[in-house]
Amino acid sequence: MNTPLTPTPSLAPARLRTDAVRLGYAETTVIHDVSISIPDGSFTVIVGANGCGKSTLLRALARVEKPRNGAILLDGSSIATSSTKEVARTIGLLPQSSTAPEGIRVAELVARGRYAHQSMLRRWSDDDERAVTSALASAGMSELSERPLDALSGGQRQRAWIAMALAREAPILLLDEPTTYLDIAHQVSVLELIARQNRQGTTVAAVLHDLNQAARYGTHMIALKDGRVAAVGPPAEVITPSMVREVFDLETVIVPDPVAGTPMVVAVGGAEAT
Repeated sequence: MNTPLTPTPSLAPARLRTDAVRLGYAETTVIHDVSISIPDGSFTVIVGANGCGKSTLLRALARVEKPRNGAILLDGSSIATSSTKEVARTIGLLPQSSTAPEGIRVAELVARGRYAHQSMLRRWSDDDERAVTSALASAGMSELSERPLDALSGGQRQRAWIAMALAREAPILLLDEPTTYLDIAHQVSVLELIARQNRQGTTVAAVLHDLNQAARYGTHMIALKDGRVAAVGPPAEVITPSMVREVFDLETVIVPDPVAGTPMVVAVGGAEAT
């Protein structure tokens, strides 16, 4: 019988957090009264088995999902009371699946990241131009800015979407499985881009599937099991054989990553085999 893990609370300050939030669809509850924080300046990774509520929780942090109970708090106030543009100026979201008009150029896509800064009285400005140029450069997409989005490779398209999120210049960036469907080289490239943005001051929260990538790039980890927090804290403390057994039903050995020194998960076999 598995022993439930005891979450370790984070004492780091956080502009964005949840207070006993409950989320679900129809008659199904997906997230059960979860209270977490995204520490300021952190690269927070949310991990867990398929269907545990990771993406639902991330969307709620961006006010895409409405809690059934509890609250999402931004700067101490319920995010539900903030205007859409106020939230968009503070929180950038890259969802798991993104769609764009056929034939749209990369520069046009990235420029859409500035919508939160527009109004009837404020049109395109020098600040908008600077933000788009900077975002394209940060994502390594400057030379491809005039290319149609649908003419790019999967990795290039993902970088274009990230550039759009960066153009918003929001201090908090949320990413839902940003490396899905990418080969290993493009996965590393995207994660390096996100980590560089984090080192430059952006608070990042990302849903990741690969525990070894989560451990290498993350500075703070939240592990979910069946819609509840199983463990929280630095990856070096959270990633243990008991956590992986409890959350993923997998027997593992944890060894140091030979390059980064972070925890590296080596699978031994299913927990039912022991």
